Formats: sequence, C-alpha cells, structure tokens
Amino acid sequence: MAGPSRDVVQRLYATPPDRFVAARDAAVDDARRAGDRAAAREIAKLRRPTVAAWLVNLLAIRRPELVADLAQLSESLRSAQRELRGTKLRELSAQRRAVVGALVAEVRKLAAAEKDAPPAGKLPLAEVEATLNAALSDAEVAEQVRSGRLLRATHYAGFGEVPRPQLRLVTGGVEEPPVPDREAERAEARRRFARSARSDQKKAETELTGATRSEEDGAATLDRIETELAELERRRAVAEQELSRAKLARRAAERAFTAARRRTGEVEAAVEALDAEEEDAAGGDQRAD
Repeated sequence: MAGPSRDVVQRLYATPPDRFVAARDAAVDDARRAGDRAAAREIAKLRRPTVAAWLVNLLAIRRPELVADLAQLSESLRSAQRELRGTKLRELSAQRRAVVGALVAEVRKLAAAEKDAPPAGKLPLAEVEATLNAALSDAEVAEQVRSGRLLRATHYAGFGEVPRPQLRLVTGGVEEPPVPDREAERAEARRRFARSARSDQKKAETELTGATRSEEDGAATLDRIETELAELERRRAVAEQELSRAKLARRAAERAFTAARRRTGEVEAAVEALDAEEEDAAGGDQRAD
C-alpha cells in the first residue's frame, strides 16, 4: 500500500505536542487493524514537533492560503535583492513585517481554538515569527513550512545589502585620492552594524539549536520512560493477579489442612476407643477362666 494518507499526517501534526505520541500510537493501531502494515510503519516513524513548530504546522494546515501568500512575497523579496532595487526592497521589507505580524496574530487565534493548547502567555510566538521570516529568505524552509510537518523552529538570517565598489578618480593618468563619500561611509557603518547583528544572531541561533536538541532529547527520554513505565505497570498488574491467586490457593490449602487434622483426631480417638474395648473384653475373659 502507499502509506499513510495526507489527512492522517495532517491530523497528527495539528495535534498539540503533549498529545502527539498517544495520537500517533492510536493511528498506528488503526493502520494495523486495517491491514496496512506499510502505513503503520511510516506513521510510527513520525516525530513529535516542538510547540513552536506545531504552531507553524497549524497555520499551514488550517490556513494554507496565507502560507502561499508568504511564498509569493518571498520570491518578490529575493528578486528585489538580486536586482539591487533599494526602494522596492524597502517597500517589500515593510510588507514582510506586516505580513509576518498578521500571520503571528493568526497563529495565536488558531492556538486559542485548539483543545489543550498552552496558555497564550506561554506560546513561543517569537520562534514562530523567526521561522516565518526564515521561510521568506530560504526556499527550503518555505517548503518545510508549506508541508505542515515542521519539527523545530528556525531563524531568519536577514537580507543583507550588497556592497558597492568605491570609485577612485584619475586625472591625466595619475591616480588621485578619492573624494570622501559620506554616504558610502554611512553605508559601511550600517554594514558593520549588520555584520555584528548577524554574528550575535548566529550565536543565539547556535544556542537555540542546542537548547532545541536538548528539548528533543528530553522528549525522547520521556517517551522511553513512559513506555517503560507502561510495561512495568502491566507487569505489576500481572504480579498482583498471581499474588491474589496464590493467596486463594494458600487459604484453600489451610482449610484442607484443618479438615485433615480434624479427621486425623477423630480417627485416632476412634482407634483408642476400639483398643480400650478390646482390652476390657480380654480382661473379662480372663476373669471368667
């Protein structure tokens, strides 16, 4: 068979992360009961997303038309950057901020409508915003966002300015010092500031990646422990049943032992009575002689 249906996968990735594992296991059981072992194996491989990734997936699944608009804006931004259209790029950058802000607001609404979603104050909306910005600059990230199967948040590297060459004046074949260009100096200062900001962002992104990996490792450890606890709980229930049966058997054996001991006492008493009668009869015969 072809594997899990798109509806099944979307339903799982629209499920809040704290209920993802249980929903995935239930979907695996459904596929097995339907005889679709290939689908069951593929579903079992699906990994739980972080809360931020789940929110982005929720947007892609519930409002795909908005994500499509994001992809169109992304292409326009990249085109303006390649052609060095500064005015157009500034307009599109302003539009980007407005669109991303609107999408984050939509994510907040979608989360509020979901059962068992985290409180609004605990939603990692900054990570959602960073991921949407990354989708605007990276076609691969954009495709992951559109798929609705994102596993972790990512960050936007930024649209940098392309440095322009500095012209030097030549008079009569002699190279003269360039005339100071204040605008170029300001542009260079802005580029230095942007490089510093990108360096700080890269450092923060590295830290976020490490923290995300730690979170995923913790989630995997928790899943494993929960599985082990479930197995221990099953074994405990079996042990309790065996102990209950052993107690019942012991009580039955005690009753049988008590009855046997009572019977033994009765038999011994009867034997003693017979012996006494025989002795009395033997004594009477001797007196008669």
